[in-house]
Amino acid sequence: MTHINRNNKTAMGLFGPLLLLLLLLSLPVISGCTASSTEASSSDDAVKTSSGGEDEADSGEEEDKEEAVPVEVAALGTGRMEEVLRYSANLEAEKHVQVYAQTARLVRELLVEEGDVVRRGDVLLLLDDEQQRNNLAKAKSQLAKSEREFQRLERLFGEELISEQKISDATYDLEQLRIAVAEAQREMTYTKVTAPISGTVTIRLVKLGDQVSINQHLFDIVDFDSMVARVYVPEKNLSQLRPGQVARISARALGGKTYTGSIDRIAPVVDPRTGTLKVTVAVGRQAGLLPGLYVDVALVTSVHDNALLMPKRALVYDKDRVFVFRLGEDRRVERLILDPTLSDRDHVEVGAPLSPGDEIVVAGQTGLKDGTLVSLPGDDEDTDEKDNLTTDHGAAQVAQIDGTPS
Repeated sequence: MTHINRNNKTAMGLFGPLLLLLLLLSLPVISGCTASSTEASSSDDAVKTSSGGEDEADSGEEEDKEEAVPVEVAALGTGRMEEVLRYSANLEAEKHVQVYAQTARLVRELLVEEGDVVRRGDVLLLLDDEQQRNNLAKAKSQLAKSEREFQRLERLFGEELISEQKISDATYDLEQLRIAVAEAQREMTYTKVTAPISGTVTIRLVKLGDQVSINQHLFDIVDFDSMVARVYVPEKNLSQLRPGQVARISARALGGKTYTGSIDRIAPVVDPRTGTLKVTVAVGRQAGLLPGLYVDVALVTSVHDNALLMPKRALVYDKDRVFVFRLGEDRRVERLILDPTLSDRDHVEVGAPLSPGDEIVVAGQTGLKDGTLVSLPGDDEDTDEKDNLTTDHGAAQVAQIDGTPS
């Protein structure tokens, strides 16, 4: 059996109501703390949810943002454009002679070398002429004797002391001796080999002391002033040609250097086998150009002085069409179909709807479509500068809000 201490009962009786009162007063405080904790947790969840929504929105914007294609552009300008007909040929000199020996003798003196410039009639070499001089002297002596005899017979014939037949035979003999003297003189000239034209000695085939024979090839002489290029033009282009038209001559062996010539002659007939006619282009003596050199010939048939010119590297080919991309103010390109007319090595002539100053894509156009967004060199630098300015401005605002000196 349990016994309760009377003193304990007395204490419980006194403090019980007081403890109950304190417990009741503390309940709102505990409830408030719990509510605050719950609200804070809810607030954190809301912040996280809001932040997650912003991240998803930013991710969606990044996915929707169009990627600009980097390209290079060039502005159209005006310039000179020539309409040309292009051909190839080997240069040749119209005045080109080969010099041959006309008598068989020993080379006694050589007076010219390859590369020497000579004039018509200049002596190129001397052959031994001893035999020719002897033959000439003998022929002259016989002629002189025959002339004296003929004079004596003429006097006798005048006195009717000889017959007409006698004087006729003497006349014949005299003529034969005169022919012999002329022949000996001609043989004498053959020992002096001379230049038949003015020009440059390009080939020498003999040397001092050689024994040459009749018709032996001795020299070649070329007149470089007579240099021409012969091209063969289709008959359909005949109406575009006339003597005096400008021609451009370029040699790949000379690094593509261009020379100027002109149409000298147009053949009066068309070759029925090929349907072409020969056109002779006068080139003349120009530094670097040599007979036999392979050249490209461009016959200029018309000239456009203020043509709208576009770089060839801007052209895009799609099957049988040619088009380009023009840059718009919004950094989007417009695809334009072209029908180029004239062209040279680097440019084509174009017309409407293009105009001077239009910016045309010249690099990076592969894969572009009408309306494609593009970027130009330097755009990234401009964007970085703008971003830096925006970042600096935002930092200043935050500093001011925080009370931090900017």
